[in-house]
Amino acid sequence: MTKEQEELLLKQGKMLPVMEHFYTIQGEGFHAGKAAYFIRLGGCDVGCHWCDVKESWDPKLHPLMDATEIAETAAKHCKTIVLTGGEPLMWNLEILTSRLKELGCTIHIETSGAYPMSGHLDWITLSPKKTGLPLEDIYKVASELKMIIFNNNDFKFAQEQQAKTNDNCVLYLQSEWSKRDVMYPKITDFILENPEWRSSIQTHKYLNIP
Repeated sequence: MTKEQEELLLKQGKMLPVMEHFYTIQGEGFHAGKAAYFIRLGGCDVGCHWCDVKESWDPKLHPLMDATEIAETAAKHCKTIVLTGGEPLMWNLEILTSRLKELGCTIHIETSGAYPMSGHLDWITLSPKKTGLPLEDIYKVASELKMIIFNNNDFKFAQEQQAKTNDNCVLYLQSEWSKRDVMYPKITDFILENPEWRSSIQTHKYLNIP
C-alpha cells in the first residue's frame, strides 16, 4: 500500500491507527465500574506533559486497522465501547461508529475537544487541556466534563470550562495520578464549597487493570 493510499483510507475513516484495544472495566468518571471495550487510537498533538500514554502521540507508531473489523471484534466482547487515545477525534470516526451502532453498541468517547466531532456518539467525556482548548461546539453536547487537577491553578481553569458547558453536563475533578496524595484533599475541600462538582478517581490503577 502506498503512502497516498494510506492517507486516503485514513481520511475516509476506513483505516485507523490503533494503539491497542482491550476488554476491561471502566475506571473513571460517570461510568466507572462498568464493563467496556476500549479502542485506543494513536495520534495526539495536544501534548500534556503529564500524559500517562505518551506512546500514543505518534500515529505512525501504531498499525492501521480496518475500521469495520475492529468494530466487529469489539462488539463480540461488549456492547459498551470507549473510544480513547491519544486524541480520537483526530480521525474520521464515521465508519467505525456506524458499524458499532449496527451491532447494537453504545459508544463513549474521551476527548480533549480540540478537533471537530465525527461519528455517532452516545456519551462524550470532555477533558479540556490548556495546550489545546476545545472547539466551542463540543461544550453544547458534552455528557461529562472531566478536569485533571495537577496544580492549584487548575481549579480556576476547571471553573472557566464549567461556565461553557450545557446544563446537563456532569462535572468531575480528577487528580493527576502522581499528585493524588496532595491534590485529592484539595479536591475534597473544593467540592465541599462547590457541590455541583464530583470527584473522579482512577480506580483501574488501584485495581491494576488496563
